[in-house]
Amino acid sequence: MKEIFHYLHLGSDVTVHSDDLIGIFDIERVTVKKAVNEFLKAKQKSGKIYYVSLDLPKSFAVVSGGEDEDKVYVTNVSTLTLKKRLKKSK
Repeated sequence: MKEIFHYLHLGSDVTVHSDDLIGIFDIERVTVKKAVNEFLKAKQKSGKIYYVSLDLPKSFAVVSGGEDEDKVYVTNVSTLTLKKRLKKSK
């Protein structure tokens, strides 16, 4: 039987395998949390934050790096739109 892969389009030319998706977060809601800011600073320091767009960021997605460290993709696409895209892909 043929295996079907599902992908999530994060914006621009960036897509991720939906099985590797750890979470989608609204920037305005979660960056007020100290733990989230520390997490994002650590990812920035290790070079694991990728900016999908230069537009005003609305959300970020945490994606499993497999054997490597997890990655964070910052995007101008809202969490609602990303969740709808994810639902459509499955």
